[in-house]
Amino acid sequence: MNNWQIVTTASYVPQMTVSNDRLSTIMDTSDEWIRTRTGIRQRHISQGENTADLATQVGQRLLAKAHWAPTSLDLIIIATMSPDSYTPSTAAIVQGLLGATAARAFDVSAACSGFVYALDIASRFIGSECHRVMVIGSEVLSKITNWQDRTTAVLFGDGAGGVLIETDPEPHLLGQHLATFGDRGNQLVAGQTRVNHQFPPTITDVSPFQMNGRAVYRFATHAVPISIQTALQNAGLTADQVDRFILHQANIRIIQQVARRLVQPMTKFPTNIDQYGNTSAASEPILLDECVRQGLIRRGDLVVLSGFGGGLTVGTMIIKY
Repeated sequence: MNNWQIVTTASYVPQMTVSNDRLSTIMDTSDEWIRTRTGIRQRHISQGENTADLATQVGQRLLAKAHWAPTSLDLIIIATMSPDSYTPSTAAIVQGLLGATAARAFDVSAACSGFVYALDIASRFIGSECHRVMVIGSEVLSKITNWQDRTTAVLFGDGAGGVLIETDPEPHLLGQHLATFGDRGNQLVAGQTRVNHQFPPTITDVSPFQMNGRAVYRFATHAVPISIQTALQNAGLTADQVDRFILHQANIRIIQQVARRLVQPMTKFPTNIDQYGNTSAASEPILLDECVRQGLIRRGDLVVLSGFGGGLTVGTMIIKY
């Protein structure tokens, strides 16, 4: 890996918001039931924009903020579990829409850890092969949600966020830890294609979200603190030295439990799950962008990025912003 820094951040969410109260008109739930269990008050839902559309909005904002020409990009990586299609990749669509004709482009599928996984891959390209890279997490989870299942439908929202990174003389990636637990993959499943086995085969169904909430909660509250501590050890740092912990926004209780296990105050753990719900690979870059814009993260701050979820996967990076 070579040295790189985050040049700028950006995010984008669909205009329409759906409150908990509105959900209670289409399923057996309530604002109190959702808020007390998850911390979510509302979520943004796409009305026709697909995953590549959200990512393109972020890409345009990133390029405008950095004053980069699209043709100066060497690589575009999109982290998503809700791509527009099997092929072309969402990243290829975005590359075409941006006019980034010199950039290679591909997707990364690691669910809610996807943004960290994508940054890790970018780290391995940058310097020797690439100098300017765009990394975006983008999701339209509403299209793979069962809106009659209150155990999952209340959790997810749509959105996108991302960063531009480029080579830098100073190391900004200080430590990391990534892990996959495929033997527990059936605890969180979406988008499985069901096919009849006669010839010629035909697709009969594509499954929406199915989740063992208790199992995923146990996994997250145990695996995430271990991942963060491992990454900090790799960096030669302690949790006390970290300025902000940017965690995947899955459930406010998970974030609170991680803070307790790390013996850190919740003031170091900014959250926006109340406004966006769980946006999978988009949640960390959306939150990172908000923190940068609000001045909660400044140049030189030590930041933990940690994602966790489907796979099951966990990924943590310690960066100097």
